[in-house]
Amino acid sequence: MTTFASGTDTLTRDALTVLQPGFTGTTAPDWLLRRLGEGLASVGLFGRNIASPEQLAALTAQLRAERDDVLVAIDEEGGDVTRLEVRTGSSFPGNNALGAVDDVDLTREVAAELGRRLAACGVNLNWAPSADVNSNPSNPVIGVRSFGADTDLVARHTAAYVTGLQSAGVAACTKHFPGHGDTAVDSHHALPRIDVDTSVLQSRELAPFRAAIEAGTRAVMSAHILIPALDPDRPATLSPRALTELLRGELGYDGLIVTDGMEMQAIAGTYGIERGSVLAVAAGADAICVGGGLADDETVRRLRDALVAAVRAGELPEERLADAAERVRALARWTAAAAAADTERTPDTEVGLSAARRALRTTAPEPFTPLTEPPYVAALTPVANIAVGDETPWGVAAELFRLLPGTETGSFAGEDAGHTALAAAGPRRIVAVVRDEHRHPWMASALDTLLSARPDTIVVEMGLPQATPRGALHLATHGAARVCGRAAAEVIAGV
Repeated sequence: MTTFASGTDTLTRDALTVLQPGFTGTTAPDWLLRRLGEGLASVGLFGRNIASPEQLAALTAQLRAERDDVLVAIDEEGGDVTRLEVRTGSSFPGNNALGAVDDVDLTREVAAELGRRLAACGVNLNWAPSADVNSNPSNPVIGVRSFGADTDLVARHTAAYVTGLQSAGVAACTKHFPGHGDTAVDSHHALPRIDVDTSVLQSRELAPFRAAIEAGTRAVMSAHILIPALDPDRPATLSPRALTELLRGELGYDGLIVTDGMEMQAIAGTYGIERGSVLAVAAGADAICVGGGLADDETVRRLRDALVAAVRAGELPEERLADAAERVRALARWTAAAAAADTERTPDTEVGLSAARRALRTTAPEPFTPLTEPPYVAALTPVANIAVGDETPWGVAAELFRLLPGTETGSFAGEDAGHTALAAAGPRRIVAVVRDEHRHPWMASALDTLLSARPDTIVVEMGLPQATPRGALHLATHGAARVCGRAAAEVIAGV
């Protein structure tokens, strides 16, 4: 069992226990190992920490050599948001593709296989699934991370995902409570506001979370969003009304409540991470997620000291901090028992590709003849949101090159993207790849230019398929995962 460093008092240990920090590098730094010995109970992993499954397994073993019951968390949604395959693209389509297929058994199977891969690497807490109902097509941060815009569909697939993931011994963390789907602002950059009345909140936003709770989700992640009908003063992460009265009281949830990243500007830019962390725990949060942007020992020290000082000043009840720490330890016990009970699972390496193929939607005004010559792939590339990041490759060029050697590609953006792409393509057949055409006027204009000059252009939409399908062939993949690109390339090349 873990032996805590002598001299670490109970209050300080509890303050460390509720933190979920990140770090840089592919091995654990000395400061992190020292903090685990002092009471830190969780570690958050990001793409920067992962080079291969073997390296990740060695890293988690290194952490467990210091503390055997450590919670190792990751932001692995599959689809556009992947950490396991951050440099190659995911082997699993994201939620929107699964929602497009609408087969809950398939969603459960995909989540179980994803959970198996996480468990094999020593990860036991996944900050997924997204239970947000993407009711606002202009949402800049959720989009294809959501199962869809239909509440009932999102609810049943959220429950299936939770069940599948946890069947592999990996705790699900359903997010972003009470629902981030109806926002037009990314909470990484500012504080979103959702102006809906309580009846809409109850019937739309909360339904998937009720389904997740009924399915036994072990964790729920709060959202940094302001819903005046719920709490006119504080975002959900800092709101006792949202976390204690609504989530704990009305919805009857008894598991771990985790905050979204506290360094996101919705919190850091308004309250600061120290004050925000104190308010979050006081409101009912049990674990403070930090480390996507701030990933060092100084951040851990600052948050630990802020929590301890708040207790000593009477601003944060000591019993609330102790309760939060105990919920973290309870989840650690569950993951240990679940891992021990999980039988050897037979890998299903094709389930992600199968799901991506089933999610593909094709539209063609005339019968389409597959390509036999290598095309030019013009990727009309928007700025990636922070949750997705810009490390992960996307598109169809790599998969088309595998099927049609000699395929060339270029990335284009801005007002002159269409003309520049035409010049780069020369006489080659053009495959235009877009991501959320409906949200980017310059992208729609570029497609106008391409299709006007080259009506035989093939269009692949890898975001939300909200714009009218056009082109000699239009393929909607419902996500930009590697397997989504492969499914589209197979149709284009006729294999």
